[in-house]
Amino acid sequence: MKIKLLLLATLFCLAVGCSQKRDNAFAGEWLDLSYDFSDKTIYWVESDGFKKETVAEGQTDKGYYYSAYKFCAPEHGGTHLDAPRHFAEGRQTVDEVPLEKLIGAAVKIDVSAKASANRDYQISVEDITAWETQNGAIPEGGIVLFQTGYGKFWGDRAKYIGTEGEVKHFPGLGTEAARWLVENRKVKAVGIDTASIDFGASATFDTHVALMTQNVSAFENVANLEKLPVKGANIVALPMKIKGGSGAPLRIVAFIPN
Repeated sequence: MKIKLLLLATLFCLAVGCSQKRDNAFAGEWLDLSYDFSDKTIYWVESDGFKKETVAEGQTDKGYYYSAYKFCAPEHGGTHLDAPRHFAEGRQTVDEVPLEKLIGAAVKIDVSAKASANRDYQISVEDITAWETQNGAIPEGGIVLFQTGYGKFWGDRAKYIGTEGEVKHFPGLGTEAARWLVENRKVKAVGIDTASIDFGASATFDTHVALMTQNVSAFENVANLEKLPVKGANIVALPMKIKGGSGAPLRIVAFIPN
């Protein structure tokens, strides 16, 4: 385990330019930003879902315990990555997204007060610049995570997605804000604690298009953002490497140095 942590810490240093000595690589906290996958996992289409079947489980006739399972699930559901190909023809598929775009310094922008007052809230350029006024500029090539507060509803589909017939209601990143981040901060990726980087009622998914035509991936259904500091954390977000995939289940973790 220590070797694995050291490798991850080394990846952080390569990605974000750490000057930290190897002896201090473990001085901090690891935070899991992923939900587990089960039959309770929320998917965009309710009839879809994560299905796990038992292949073998129990004591064998040779005296040892053995278990094996198989699963089936759509690309997009639970904590997952939207690769650029999801909304941009000819752009990167999951297996083509460079590792350096999945690892880097993170900032968190909390818009939970506004999102609580308006389920259809769209995060604006002003929300981002107001954060920068208090915390300094988002580093070029950073990873930006948005906390809407809707993670508290995870597990309750009606509250989390806010389905009203075919229309869903939850906050997301506004298209102008997405373009601003790409053009002015050259972000590696963006993430959010809702089911989509676009707000739920969107019919044209303009934010997805704005990001993904520029080969910027999105992390959706990110967990535990209330535990993440506004800056200073480093992110590793590694999706299942599905060849030609438009998305994939994602294990995303944060390292918060002391």
